[in-house]
Amino acid sequence: MTNVTIPDSVTSIGDEAFCGCSNLQYNTEGELKYLGNANNPYLYLADTTSTSITSATINENCKFIGDYAFSGCSSLTSVVIPDSVTSIADEVFYGCSSLTSVTIPDSVTSIGWHAFSGCSSLTSVTIPDSVTSIGRYAFSGCSSLTSVTIPDSVTSIGWHAFSGCSSLTSAVIPDSVTSIGQEAFSSCSSLTSVIIGDGVTSIDYMAFCSCDSLTSVYYKGTASEWSGISIAYENTYLTNATRYYYSETQPAASGNYWHYDEDGNVVHW
Repeated sequence: MTNVTIPDSVTSIGDEAFCGCSNLQYNTEGELKYLGNANNPYLYLADTTSTSITSATINENCKFIGDYAFSGCSSLTSVVIPDSVTSIADEVFYGCSSLTSVTIPDSVTSIGWHAFSGCSSLTSVTIPDSVTSIGRYAFSGCSSLTSVTIPDSVTSIGWHAFSGCSSLTSAVIPDSVTSIGQEAFSSCSSLTSVIIGDGVTSIDYMAFCSCDSLTSVYYKGTASEWSGISIAYENTYLTNATRYYYSETQPAASGNYWHYDEDGNVVHW
């Protein structure tokens, strides 16, 4: 089967309805026009496992990208997600090893488990302020990802969320985050610095395990507040790194302090 036409009268399509249809294409350019229409914005094609799709345009009325929607589409290089989408479900782009960039619109509030896991060509990602949760393994194995800024709307970073992002050199964790999950940044071997907000109360087991390049931790709070954080074991690279405490004005006391300059860069006092 190479093509299929689904009329507007259809109200539902079951999970993995076209699973294994590896020759399914929607036009001669290999572009998948995503399902969904004004009558039923929740229609989606689940788990095509097609290696021939190179780009995808999701219908502007679609509100939900279902589990495994593009999982295994190893030739997919680009995707347009419209502002109508509110949720990116589990394993949506899992294993899309040719995907180089993606912009997540402001309408999205959650990123599911393994959503972008294994997207080894992904170099950048913009997470909008609307997102409140980053699921487990969401960006794990994105070995070309060099930097990530997590917005102030996020309150928790799931287990293994960025594990194995071996090209990641820096990370900014905002004040809104209260917990950093198990192995969230494990095996980020190029990570040299991390900014941790003063809202963090717990850093789970192996959150920064095997981050052997980590030399600087910029904490937004005070030394006494840092001592109140529950840091689980196997986070030696984090605790052994040089730690700097935030101060808007130059402190009179000796110690390691930092602040932002007028361009938003980290500067030591």
